[in-house]
Amino acid sequence: QVQLQESGPGLVKPSQTLSLTCTVSGDSITTDYYYWSWVRQPPGKGLEWIGYMAFSGSTYYSPTLKSRTSISRDTSKNQFTLQLSSVTPEDTAVYYCAARNSRVAPIHYKKYVTTDEYDYWGQGTQVTVSS
Repeated sequence: QVQLQESGPGLVKPSQTLSLTCTVSGDSITTDYYYWSWVRQPPGKGLEWIGYMAFSGSTYYSPTLKSRTSISRDTSKNQFTLQLSSVTPEDTAVYYCAARNSRVAPIHYKKYVTTDEYDYWGQGTQVTVSS
């Protein structure tokens, strides 16, 4: 079974870049019909979709974040990464990596998602943006 684990700094200063890595075990990130996503949950709010990288390497980003977001992967390490630039305190959230394994791709034009839209979740990592 696929397992996901987030890692990266828990504290980022305003204006800097938030960088997180998701390490995948149990299957290859290039296996057909996997969609590797980043989702976040600010305090007291819902799950906000950030973006995903498809098994093919194609990326899709939330319209509200795409100007600041980059998702990449390292297939040799079976990892995919998130970079969110120019962060502010409003970017403080628990950040999750998640995966969907389906011939139907995740919705890529809505802001919020639900847990049942993905098959696998990491445990999440708290990221605080503060000076």
